[in-house]
Amino acid sequence: MTGLLENKVLLVTGGSRGIGKAIALRCAEVGAKVILTWVSHEESAMDVVHEIHLKNGSAMAIQADVRNEDDVKQVMNEIKKEHGKIDILVNNAGIMKNNLLLMTKTEEFDLLVATNCKGPFLFSRAAAKLMLKQKSGRIINISSVVGVYGSKGQSVYSGTKSFIIGFTKSLAKELGPLGITVNAIAPGFIDTDLIMDVKDEIRRDLLSNIPLGRIGNSDDIAKAVIFLASDLSSYINGQVLGVDGGQVI
Repeated sequence: MTGLLENKVLLVTGGSRGIGKAIALRCAEVGAKVILTWVSHEESAMDVVHEIHLKNGSAMAIQADVRNEDDVKQVMNEIKKEHGKIDILVNNAGIMKNNLLLMTKTEEFDLLVATNCKGPFLFSRAAAKLMLKQKSGRIINISSVVGVYGSKGQSVYSGTKSFIIGFTKSLAKELGPLGITVNAIAPGFIDTDLIMDVKDEIRRDLLSNIPLGRIGNSDDIAKAVIFLASDLSSYINGQVLGVDGGQVI
């Protein structure tokens, strides 16, 4: 995959840990100039940048809360100042909170929607303005399998990930004629910090429904991002790519 994203300017939100970190590192390996955002893990973000620099790659980290419109504008201004363009946006930043509907507080709902829905909206709108001038670009949104088929105890979280799917398909129709493709990735059960507290019996039950018989890892998602970000996917638009080991068939 060497050179698939050579000199492409790529922004990944929430790039300091987990899936975002893997996306940043993998895309840098294939030539992308990486910008990653972080909100509360500065040391981890700087470690990612340092790791990319050690391999002679290009990377910078910018603190930004995806819920804050001023922060989003600042990120885009920094990218314009440093690179003059943006080729790829990966809306990865998100949070998971599990709760039954009757136990879900309004504040929890607001936080999930602001992070998982408003964030991708703000960054997509800002990035699209630059991409329109280039008449080219890639927007890749990270959804989830629970946004496709739902999950007990995750009604609000699932709803935010379903939003991502509808948002992706609608943007693909709006921006496709302008040279910008918009696709989504729906990860399945991925080994990140978000599942650290999942009980063993729940893990076993989930694994029993995955034909490949293993939990996915962040690198599985990163490789799918490279595919959708590169010319290999030039005729793919408005699609949801499940990376779940066959969990949803």
